[in-house]
Amino acid sequence: MADEQRRLRETAEELQLAVRMVVRQMRLAASEGMSLSQVAALKQLHRLGPASAAELARAERIRPQSMIATVNALRAAGYVERTPDPIDGRRQIIALTESGRETVRERGEAGYGRLAELLAERLTEAERETLREAIVLLKRLADADAEA
Repeated sequence: MADEQRRLRETAEELQLAVRMVVRQMRLAASEGMSLSQVAALKQLHRLGPASAAELARAERIRPQSMIATVNALRAAGYVERTPDPIDGRRQIIALTESGRETVRERGEAGYGRLAELLAERLTEAERETLREAIVLLKRLADADAEA
């Protein structure tokens, strides 16, 4: 039993490392010319819709001051705009511009495109089929409502 627990632990560690490395490849492709924090802020705005810097900082688990610096850089590049909150004029609401929305779309495609390239370059068709089968298992692992 102890051997099986050790093997499960090793499998969990290797899986986490492999997933992290794949995600890093995608993020690097998606962030070309931008910092990872800028890409993350754009993605959060895409998911959340217009939000304050504090809300974005909470979503990214960073300090509000760090998010403000990121938002300032995105604003200077024309990816986001700030407007006063209609309910609380002291707050600023940050929203994607058309250029920001297009950038999120392009960056997402770049990340998925890079992953598709890696799949084609580094895996055989049989290995890609094995990966497709593993995706079903990974989704089952991730489903909190699935029965064991």
